[in-house]
Amino acid sequence: MDRKKFISSSLILSASAFVWSKFVFGSEQKKTQNVISNTSNGGKIPGKHEGLTILNPKPWNAETPPHLLDDKVTPADKLFVRNNGRIPEKIDVDSWTLTIEGESAKSSKIYTLTELKSKFKHYTYQLTLECGGNGRKEFSPPAKGNQWDLGAVGCPEWTGVRLKDVLDDVGVKPDAVYIGYYGKDTHLSGDPEKVVISRGVPIAKAMEDEALIAWSINGEDLPVMNGFPLRLVFGGWPGSTSGKWLNKIVVRNKVHDGPKMGGNSYRIPKYPVAPGTKVPEEDMVIIEEMPVKSLITYPKTGALIKGGKSFEVRGHAWAGDLTIAQVHISLDYGATWKLCNLSEAINKNAWQHFNIKVSLPKKGYYEVWAKATDSDDVSQPMVIPQWNPKGYLNNACHRIAVKRV
Repeated sequence: MDRKKFISSSLILSASAFVWSKFVFGSEQKKTQNVISNTSNGGKIPGKHEGLTILNPKPWNAETPPHLLDDKVTPADKLFVRNNGRIPEKIDVDSWTLTIEGESAKSSKIYTLTELKSKFKHYTYQLTLECGGNGRKEFSPPAKGNQWDLGAVGCPEWTGVRLKDVLDDVGVKPDAVYIGYYGKDTHLSGDPEKVVISRGVPIAKAMEDEALIAWSINGEDLPVMNGFPLRLVFGGWPGSTSGKWLNKIVVRNKVHDGPKMGGNSYRIPKYPVAPGTKVPEEDMVIIEEMPVKSLITYPKTGALIKGGKSFEVRGHAWAGDLTIAQVHISLDYGATWKLCNLSEAINKNAWQHFNIKVSLPKKGYYEVWAKATDSDDVSQPMVIPQWNPKGYLNNACHRIAVKRV
């Protein structure tokens, strides 16, 4: 965590909070304004909360500051944006189709959106979606790519049909190994023949109950920025596996080999490497489920706490395909830990919520650290984890700054 990134809280002493936050956050504000000034629409992303931090306007990439992720169910306008190409210029819902084919499909079928919605049973799950590069900016030496802080994550309610029901309708051969997706986003070069991204998951993940072909988020149409009118959702795995603007799924008899399945894309070394090491492609492996992680969403970093009043610390924790067993917080840099209250997951791949009441013993500066432990008894590291060339899977303990005044 960059300890200079403190912003004021509206909790207490707002005037003093403004002065403190201006001092510690001023350099970051200027950088953000420079990025926004180069975007259209006044630097706002259509359909998104104005508080999102824009990392890249071409293609659109934006994250949500932790304090805006306090909702148990992430609102659509606060869900991060991670795009690799241009959003489709023309989206005609009436003519939109989804094709299922491939060497390991027993048949090839084309479904309209109306057919998908009428032929198959609908399901709603709350599923955690996180970019594989969330937290990339903390790695050293820096990794190439969008310099995500901690806000490329969310857990809305998704509604659609189970992917396995559609695959069963088409028929899957016994030699099926993987599924791959294709979407209608277009390459930044403008070349209509270039595929932007085509990733996927092993057939076992595709056949899980919670693997969805989704058209709705929190009971409403998907935002255009998040894949309207149709997308895949694989909770607990890198967001790049959940293809947007979905129009084709291929059933493969080998690991899918579309764009961004090879090289360093969404892959990490199969053995520990020193920071800055150049790793041969053959020694890289595909990232599957995401690691255990937590996020403090309240209070906002930089909060000023008046006197010895107790205050609530709360947030969310998640762990790929596993569940969270415990969450602890520390007020003394990890010397001692306090066990938090923890909710159960509403369904597989949904994040869980933690909270605890604490107080600060005397005036001064403090950091609140959060550490989650998953159902396999694996905890978050207190420092940045193993370096990798693209800066994936940073699950170090989240830390915020507070000050008792």
